Amino acid sequence: MSGLSTRERSAGPGGRASVAPPAAPGDATATGTPGAPLPPGIDFKRLAERPVVPLRHPVRWVITAVVLVLLLNFVQTLFTNPAWEWSKVGTWLFAPAILKGLQLTLLATAISAVVSFLGGIVVALGRISGNPVLSTLSWLYIWLFRSVPLILVLIFLFNLGNLYPTIGIGVPFGPQLELPTVTVLSSLALGVIGLSLSEIAYSAEVVRSGILAVDQGQHEAAKALGIPSRRQFTRIVLPQALRSIVPAYVNQIIGLLKASSLLFYVSLLDLFGVVQNLGSTYPTDIIPLLVVATIWYLVLTSVISVVQYYIERFYARGSVRVLPATPWQRFRGGVRQLSRRPAVRPHESREVV
Repeated sequence: MSGLSTRERSAGPGGRASVAPPAAPGDATATGTPGAPLPPGIDFKRLAERPVVPLRHPVRWVITAVVLVLLLNFVQTLFTNPAWEWSKVGTWLFAPAILKGLQLTLLATAISAVVSFLGGIVVALGRISGNPVLSTLSWLYIWLFRSVPLILVLIFLFNLGNLYPTIGIGVPFGPQLELPTVTVLSSLALGVIGLSLSEIAYSAEVVRSGILAVDQGQHEAAKALGIPSRRQFTRIVLPQALRSIVPAYVNQIIGLLKASSLLFYVSLLDLFGVVQNLGSTYPTDIIPLLVVATIWYLVLTSVISVVQYYIERFYARGSVRVLPATPWQRFRGGVRQLSRRPAVRPHESREVV
């Protein structure tokens, strides 16, 4: 009997299988719980047309209400507390001294970002190089400048003239062309060098992780085609690695922008330095000046974030079937969807979101 099928086991004495009739809607077997008959007079069609009631989330609504109350209270203090002095904020926001400090901040950040990215590529290549000397020196550089605080690097460079009154280039232990350190390296140059030296150590690790993220099959295919090593890196490896490098490195640029405020401690009047000096000159305006610095840093980081989004979208080509929509495209799509949404009738069921 163990080899017989279910149809054969259910067959009657004549060898023909007995087929059970389909269960009626009111039958107890229709509900899956035998022995528990349904009450008579149930309209199953009416039950099927009843709308689906979404699941309630009372705790979520309570938390949302508390957060909104706290947010509204904070916003109220922004406009009702006279200590903020918003009229002075508008006066200082576009003051010539503030704009000059903002210009210095942008200049130092832009130069340091370019130098640190190019230097990070060089150090990253040395880090993954098969040459033990280059690999060791690159690792030591990353270890040193990731361990030393940036403010210490800047102060050390600012006092470089005491350690080396002159700097020169020439034959080691032979004739050299020497110039005064203070003349060659200005305050801006020292600030950019300090920011770049510290940032190269971090960008090198970002670039190295992006290179290692490229599939090994790409390297093998490029070598099999006989492509030169330099062209393999510039045309095949680096473009694919940028897909992983860009998001992390843009975060580094935002950190670099905020770290440029430390240039104030090496006598460079960037945005933060100007605010500090004006706060010492006008002590009653210290709060409005700090608000002005906050606004400008928010604007700069927002612009960098927008640029990051479009760069990521550009390098996403080839990795996704459809490029992610831009904010403007999302807004237009949302408006179009709202305008085309049909009205829900009371007797129609609704989906639970």
